[in-house]
Amino acid sequence: MSSPHIVHAEHKPAKLLVPLLLGATIAALAASTRVQSNALLVQSFWAAGSLLGAWSVLLLALPQLRASAGGIDTTLRAQHYIQAACQLAVYAYWGWYWQPVYDMAVLLGAQLLFAYGFSMLLSWSRGHVYSMGFGPIPIILSINLFLWFRDDWFYLQFLMIAVGFLGKEFVRWQRDGRSVHIFNPSAFALGLFSLVLIASGSTGLTWGQEIASTLTLAPRIYLFLFLVGLVVMYFFEITLVAGTAAAVLFGLSAVSSGITGVPYFIDSEIPAAVFLGLHLLITDPSTSPRTPVGKTMFGALYGFGVFGLYALLGAMGTPTFYDKLLCVPLLNLSVRAIDAVVRNRNWTEAWTAPTEIAVRPVWVSPNLNLIRMGAWILFFGVMAVSGRTDSRHTGDALPFWEEACAQSRGNACDRLIQLEASYCGDNAAWACNELGLHYREGAIVAADAQLGRSYLARACELRFQPGCMNLLEPTRSVRIEPRPLDLRLMLREGGLNLMDSEIPDLLERACAHDWSFACQRIASST
Repeated sequence: MSSPHIVHAEHKPAKLLVPLLLGATIAALAASTRVQSNALLVQSFWAAGSLLGAWSVLLLALPQLRASAGGIDTTLRAQHYIQAACQLAVYAYWGWYWQPVYDMAVLLGAQLLFAYGFSMLLSWSRGHVYSMGFGPIPIILSINLFLWFRDDWFYLQFLMIAVGFLGKEFVRWQRDGRSVHIFNPSAFALGLFSLVLIASGSTGLTWGQEIASTLTLAPRIYLFLFLVGLVVMYFFEITLVAGTAAAVLFGLSAVSSGITGVPYFIDSEIPAAVFLGLHLLITDPSTSPRTPVGKTMFGALYGFGVFGLYALLGAMGTPTFYDKLLCVPLLNLSVRAIDAVVRNRNWTEAWTAPTEIAVRPVWVSPNLNLIRMGAWILFFGVMAVSGRTDSRHTGDALPFWEEACAQSRGNACDRLIQLEASYCGDNAAWACNELGLHYREGAIVAADAQLGRSYLARACELRFQPGCMNLLEPTRSVRIEPRPLDLRLMLREGGLNLMDSEIPDLLERACAHDWSFACQRIASST
């Protein structure tokens, strides 16, 4: 870590031009091919650049502000650049399998420039020295790992960044005798905007649903996130937070599955996006507890919070990917209460009294992070070996949900509709035909003739003959087995499609997913 360096007064005039140059660079990026593809996106870039430019001019024009501006502290903090490196690794791996991530490069760069310029001007306007380091990078990367706005609404992305830094600057409290920000800046912005999107029913303005579901397009994504997480755990001792959160979620999911007979999360024990969140979203050392007991409580609360919010959001008919985003600000608010509980005399005696050392669990010792990491590696290994990470999951099989729905298990019928809607969105005509008939018949979902016709029309557009027949004759319910194309889309288990798979391989895979017609064909061919 380098020693802090403060810019001298005679160098300030030149430094005052930095935000202006950042704004000009954002405006210049509006000429790039990616931005020029959408007129509203161009306007968003110009608006963000103009804001930094106007604010810079105002700062230069007002003597009372100019006198205190220009100070820069160049201290570098490991938590910023190590976390940024880990996040970039996720982008690189994920983007290799989902092109929109790489297409976001220019937009991501503009956000980074805006973050530096906005935070610099905000600090100087308040008469503070600006900490010039890697700090804004993990904030921007973290925001974009979970939510970004579509091109027509991209100005809201810049607004979300501004809200995150305003929250860091103004929403503060006293902790351990120091004034510190309450919220993880990225989590604050994500949580607040998530609430607005939910309240206004505007999730469609974002790529949020796609971001949450496309992580699994990258093969062995759980293993990859696990390895990246080990780096963060080693340097910042957040093993108890992430490990406890994972253990709680895994346990609750298993209990729920045992009671209802169906998976709690559709196709995983811990969704990939949540697994990402417990490694790179909730682990900010500045806004989480510092003691082993506090970290354990914090992680457990995250697990319970995500579990509960998933059910609540599902019951509300709201996209469930918000569960991991809404939870973190609430946890940040709980930190002082957790600290108070840990400092309670009974807790202190239980964990620190010399007479109790012999019976004290080793995992609460602050010097045993490697042992905790070893326990986490063992736990993840058990999850992987038992098929609870990157392997085939029960919820991947659509016939499982059909049978569970027929038996009225849990909320299996709702999950069946949700899964078929996802496949229909992927252009699996068989799933569109099934959905159309479900909404027409009203047996497992509320009847909606108009919606049923739209799904049948989609099936017909995709050249699925039963869809056309059902559309033309409302009294008929024609169902046939999926075509090879449909199987290629519906058997991908959250990964890439199977367009290059041979028919025998497709049938083997379909049989493994309990499609009876596939098993019969295999049997008849032998």
